[in-house]
This record gives sequence, C-alpha cells and structure tokens, in this order.
Amino acid sequence: MIDFLNQLDTQIFLIFNGLHSDFFDSFMKLFTGRFIWIPMYVAFAAVVFHVCRWQKALVYLIAIGAAIALTDQTCATLIRPAVERLRPSNLENPLSELAYIVGGYRGGSYGFPSCHSANSFALAVFMSLLFPRRRMVYMVLGWAVLNSYTRLYLGVHYPGDLLVGAIIGSAFGALCYYGASLAAPLPKAERLARTHEPLLSIPYIGAASPADSKSGAALTVKVFVIPASMTAFAVCAATLAYIILKSL
Repeated sequence: MIDFLNQLDTQIFLIFNGLHSDFFDSFMKLFTGRFIWIPMYVAFAAVVFHVCRWQKALVYLIAIGAAIALTDQTCATLIRPAVERLRPSNLENPLSELAYIVGGYRGGSYGFPSCHSANSFALAVFMSLLFPRRRMVYMVLGWAVLNSYTRLYLGVHYPGDLLVGAIIGSAFGALCYYGASLAAPLPKAERLARTHEPLLSIPYIGAASPADSKSGAALTVKVFVIPASMTAFAVCAATLAYIILKSL
C-alpha cells in the first residue's frame, strides 16, 4: 500500500511539475516568498483589531501565532526527522533528474510534510473561522491552495507533502481558534456586523454633486471607504497584481 501511494505521489508530481512556462516560473517563485505577503498579514491584524477590542484582539493574534508555531514545529522538528523523506529536488533523490527546478532552488533535505502548506492552511483556517464571510473565506483558502501549489511547481515537494501539511495546519488552526474563542468569546453576529464597518478612508478628487455644483465648484474632495471585510481582500489583490506585473 505504501509503495502504491509513493508511486501515485510520484506520478502526480511529475505531471504537475512538468507544466511550465517562463511567466509561471517567475510568478510561482514570487508568490511562494514569505516576505511578499507581509502587507496581507498586516491587513489581517488590522481587521482583527478593528473587529475586536484590543484585549480580545491580542488573544486572537497570539492564538494565530501559536497555531503557526505548533504547526511548524510539528512538521519540521517532529515529523520530518522521523520520516526522512527526501524532497524530489534533492540531488540524493533519483527523481531529481526528472524534476523541473526553477532558478536552482532545491530547498532543504527532507520535505514531508510541507511546512509551507501547513503554515498557510493554519492561518487560512483560523481566519476563515474568525471571519466566516464568503469573500474572506474564498480569498484566504484560495491563497493557501495556490501558495501550497507553488511548492509542487518549483519541484521541492510531492503532492502528499502538501496534503498532509494542509491537514496538520488546518487542525492546529481550528484548535487554536476554538481555544481563543473560549478565552475571548465574540459572537459571530457581532463579528460579521463589524466587518461591514469602514476600516480605510481614501480621499480623492471627483466631480461635484448637484448640491456642491451650485456654489460653482466643478470638482470636490470625496472619500472612498473600504469596509474591514474588503481590506485584506484588496491588499491581497494588490499583491497578486504586483506579482503578475513583475512576472510579465
């Protein structure tokens, strides 16, 4: 059974790892970067502080940090040294001769399970439970899926690495969320209502309204309001647009 799963994992890896283009080589390498998503993490933190009182916000942010730390340590410190499954990109793995490697990046020695996938899903599941708005859930889970897929595309993880990492991360994300919700309860209806409230206000010059035009002004200063539920989405979309432009 184990041999069959390994063979299936390898075949799926070779199929998806073999789908390449110059654009996606650049896109996946940028997308998988940790630092490029810092603005989105900051936007998430801003939404948490906007929706919760600062005492409860700190509880939830600490819980997010705990979920990622537990996930990362479980994968990297406990499971990887015990399993010792070489990455497909590792030169000691015979499969490395068939793997497509982007920019010479091969990662570390062992890859089961994927910390990248695990950490992404720990954050995604936690935020989906904290802010169960459809827009937020689709955005953050879509980001986690694509962030995980980049590791397969770059040749540093098998599909099984990503799947097991996603399961572990999701479990810790849910566990830490429910722990935080017990320590700092915040009703779902209240959370959803506050995500409708404005978080960012951006002034801009626009055409004057009929009332303003009576004074002779053709233009006036207006304010574009971004609700809390849209802020993280907007930052994520802006980052994605930047990655696409850099990859062209």
